[in-house]
Amino acid sequence: MMGMFSGFLKLMLLYGMFLGLAQGKVHYHEFVLKEANFTRLCETKSMLVVNDSFPGPVIRVTKGDTVYVNVQNQGNYGLTIHWHGVHQPRNPWSDGPEHITQCPIEPESNFTYEIIFSDEEGTLWWHAHSDWTRHSVHGAIVILPKEETGYPFLQPDGEEILVFGSWYKGDVNKEVNEDLETGNVTPQSNAYTINGQPGDLCPCSNESTYRWQVEHGKTYLLRLVSAVMNVEIYFAIAQHNLTVVGMSGSYVKPILTDVVMISPGQTMDVLVTANQPLGRYYMAARQYDSIRQGVKNYDKENVTAILEYSGNYTPSVSPSFPNNLPTYADFNPAIEFMKRIRSLANKDHPINVPQNITTRMYVTASENNVLVDLGGENVTALASSLNNISWVNPTTDVLLAYYRNISGIYTADFPDNPPSFFNFTEDDSPDDTTLSVQGTKVRMLNYNEEVEIVFQGTNLLDVSMDHPMHLHGYSFYVIGSGYGVFDIETDPKGYNFDDPPKLNTVTLPKNGWVAIRFKASNPGVWLWHCHYERHLSWGMSSVFIVKNGGTPETSIREPPPYLPPCKDSFTSRLLQYENSDGNRLNKID
Repeated sequence: MMGMFSGFLKLMLLYGMFLGLAQGKVHYHEFVLKEANFTRLCETKSMLVVNDSFPGPVIRVTKGDTVYVNVQNQGNYGLTIHWHGVHQPRNPWSDGPEHITQCPIEPESNFTYEIIFSDEEGTLWWHAHSDWTRHSVHGAIVILPKEETGYPFLQPDGEEILVFGSWYKGDVNKEVNEDLETGNVTPQSNAYTINGQPGDLCPCSNESTYRWQVEHGKTYLLRLVSAVMNVEIYFAIAQHNLTVVGMSGSYVKPILTDVVMISPGQTMDVLVTANQPLGRYYMAARQYDSIRQGVKNYDKENVTAILEYSGNYTPSVSPSFPNNLPTYADFNPAIEFMKRIRSLANKDHPINVPQNITTRMYVTASENNVLVDLGGENVTALASSLNNISWVNPTTDVLLAYYRNISGIYTADFPDNPPSFFNFTEDDSPDDTTLSVQGTKVRMLNYNEEVEIVFQGTNLLDVSMDHPMHLHGYSFYVIGSGYGVFDIETDPKGYNFDDPPKLNTVTLPKNGWVAIRFKASNPGVWLWHCHYERHLSWGMSSVFIVKNGGTPETSIREPPPYLPPCKDSFTSRLLQYENSDGNRLNKID
């Protein structure tokens, strides 16, 4: 069996070399997905993981390398894997989102991804992109600079990776399926984790708390990955400063701080100097709750790991806790932190903000309702939307339908504006604005078109909150943000064209707006969505189809020799159900 996989990897390598895309070094990984038992919070459960580990294995490359990952699915249901923040030039076939660029890898089958690194540098990550499976199937990606360039800061003495995650006591996919079927709120996590462990402050956890040993006087590069499912978190290390030097695979101007706020999908590179008295110090995180203050049903656990100095000393009974860690509903630290993020924007790491905008989009991100007929009873179900469109997954993936010109899978009519304009952030919204329309609507873009999107948060259903918006296949420049309703006359005057951060995931602030720009220079089919898994399940996503340029070098690559076939056996395939009001619910079969 392994010989067959090895032969297939060689075939894929030859295929990539034939197309002239293999640049730096080539790496190979085997990802074996199967169920394994884990004990957390005094209970043991079985869940799907990669290579028996939670979080999964780290992929290490140098800028410009290529990686082949053969995914063997020995689990009980189909899934896909996405390489978050990797641009995959001309190669949407290996981007990974289910129903968008491929169908799931079914049990007892395999698929080899070709991951092409280009201009990314720093920390990214990979995760499942099917249902809520990413809660247990995820891991970090480390992209080192080329030797001839090095870091834009002093070489650190060492490095460490911290992956933040969400822990659920139950079978989360089963619970989500039931909640989507009945229209209920999806499950809350029971704890958060750092490198798979909840930490000292959670039940039955103090023996397994993650520990990071450091030497006094040395500086370390701490790589942060937020694989948390549905919330943003604050993170701090007791009595230690943090210097943020990178985000989303790009460098930023150094930010000296004692706390960071990180959203699901985001990654950060942080310098930490071990300059405190020998001892043990908690590295702690807790939820930043950006929803209205009356909402109390959320995970209030504090997750901890321990930074411990090497050497001879008598440790304290309990490590020091970061007393500067903000409380759950403290908005100001998050706001102030996000204001400080700027691209490095120097000679070695220049920026190129698009200036000749040909497409302008104003996109509202909202919580919604849909009315459905379930067993003869009208039920109000929860939904979410972009410009009042809640995405519906097709039966054949969008990329294959586009590439092979298969009709009836999607429509190319995603709107550039919401259907109506009103005060999106007011407390009382018009009654006719809360129901969304469901469909598989995409937005076509010409090759090299320069795009500006203003995302607008809304207060529909009185549930305004932050939204971490992620675009596949691209990084974009965040040229502005603010609170309230975007003013097209005055707000663009404050745009930052000098050093805007270059990100792949950006926080759309609660009852506010954020403006981004990018050049559509990567042909393919690219998903964009809120990275709260709850909102993605409810439809807060859409797709860009970037057309080919005029040459083979500016066109989508040919598909690989094998793609997972589209079947109806995937355990959580979403189906459309219509009711008399013309609204639809994604109901689990």
